[in-house]
Amino acid sequence: MMTHLSLDPLPNHAWRPSERHRTAEEPTLPAHRPSHLPGLERFNALPADEAERVLLACCGSCHWARRVAAHRPYPDLESLLAAADEAAYDLTPGDVAEALACESLTLLPDGAYSGAHTALSAAHAAYESRFGHVFVICLDDTPPAEYPDRVLAGIRSRLTNDPDEERSHTAEELRRLAKGRLTRSLPPTPSHDHGEQRSLLP
Repeated sequence: MMTHLSLDPLPNHAWRPSERHRTAEEPTLPAHRPSHLPGLERFNALPADEAERVLLACCGSCHWARRVAAHRPYPDLESLLAAADEAAYDLTPGDVAEALACESLTLLPDGAYSGAHTALSAAHAAYESRFGHVFVICLDDTPPAEYPDRVLAGIRSRLTNDPDEERSHTAEELRRLAKGRLTRSLPPTPSHDHGEQRSLLP
């Protein structure tokens, strides 16, 4: 079993354990916007360029961000996520390449044993050599202790794909990453229903 990772705020990244890169900032709403508004209501009220900036922190495709921002206002989180999904399904190869270029890369912690570094470095290098871009995987449903093994298994499994299959798989992982990041970027919205509070977020 490989050593547990120390993760930054967005835990699902393209994976390269041997080099240090920038990390994506958690998408946040501009501080000068009215802070009393709930998360989704604030997002709906943002100017287009600011909404797109929030969205680009979830998926680096400008086309995707513009399309999702243009369909505001959204009545609820479910509608927003459905629009994000629909836009992601229509990503062109160029859109996917643009989004991949924005994915941040995460290091193993300093205390990780050398075998973990070696195995993940070799797997990532083989993947990038075969497909010409970084490896991305959504880990939202994976316990943190299993991240290293899941990433290594994912790389090894997807190395058997042909380029068209892997392009489709990569686009699907970007869609899942965007959906999870978008959900986490919006704080819970209180709603009163028969005296009880309900959050738009799961």
